[in-house]
Amino acid sequence: MADTIPLAEAKSLVSRARAGDQGALEQLYRAYEAGVYTLARRLTRTAEDAEDVLQETFLEVCRSLGGWRGDGSLWGWIRTIAASKALMRYRREKVRATETLDDDTGAAGGEDVPLRLDLETALARLPQRSRAVVWLHDVEGYTHEEIAELMGMTTSFSKSQLARAHLKLRVWLGAGVEA
Repeated sequence: MADTIPLAEAKSLVSRARAGDQGALEQLYRAYEAGVYTLARRLTRTAEDAEDVLQETFLEVCRSLGGWRGDGSLWGWIRTIAASKALMRYRREKVRATETLDDDTGAAGGEDVPLRLDLETALARLPQRSRAVVWLHDVEGYTHEEIAELMGMTTSFSKSQLARAHLKLRVWLGAGVEA
């Protein structure tokens, strides 16, 4: 998603929002809510989690408006906050439960039924951590270094997660059999 607000207008809105203008805050929210929700939905398990990430992101944006210097993309700054919030949610959930492919698909234990999947379904079948790396790298354009920093892991972790996920996706989408 490219910035939906030109840089000069973004600077003006942020300046007004910093001064307490609620209308400016609402304009910022309306301009970026769809992009934040889409990113959050790709990085979380449920629509409810994505809604929570959306709200957490804009609470952080409101608290941290002074942190945006205006020399870069406002969308890039907000996107980084959203990705961070979604990944923090993932870390919290990871502590609560161990992920398996069966959890992601709802499939009965260990059935090896050949499936032909569309991309959306195939992405949903990936473990959440792998799905996050694929989305951040392939769609959002993050580098492996940026992903590693966001996820608190190494660059090689990001690269290996992406390679494994791509292999699974190729198998699921191409040959139509489980990886």
